[in-house]
Amino acid sequence: MESDETGKNAVHLLEEAGHRVSSHVIVPNDTSKIHEMYTRFLIDPEVQVIITSGGTGISSKDKTVATVSSTLEKLIPGFGELFRRLSFEEIGHAAMSSRATAGTIHGKLIFCLPGSKGAMETALREIILPSLGHMLWELNR
Repeated sequence: MESDETGKNAVHLLEEAGHRVSSHVIVPNDTSKIHEMYTRFLIDPEVQVIITSGGTGISSKDKTVATVSSTLEKLIPGFGELFRRLSFEEIGHAAMSSRATAGTIHGKLIFCLPGSKGAMETALREIILPSLGHMLWELNR
């Protein structure tokens, strides 16, 4: 299996915060494979949140955001805005190249995060983990 230190670290952070991670898979930057992966989680009643890592840049190989965004029911623009602001403090102007995004699909939250370990940690520690309980409450009321 390919090495995915960013994904492994994300699983660790989520579990450390008391969340159960039901699956951790590696998917190539291929539109149909990405769609197949998150569709599988959308139909699983146990899954409340989907987090992707990678494919959020501006290169031609970055397919995740375009694939996921086309099916979002509601965009959560504040997530991407806040993430880029925090990233700017860490990496400067390169932060504007991130298309990190979040939204809802079929009553589930989905976060598309960059593939770098630092970016994933920033998103989880500073934004997602502190607000996840409230976001799920809002989504399910």
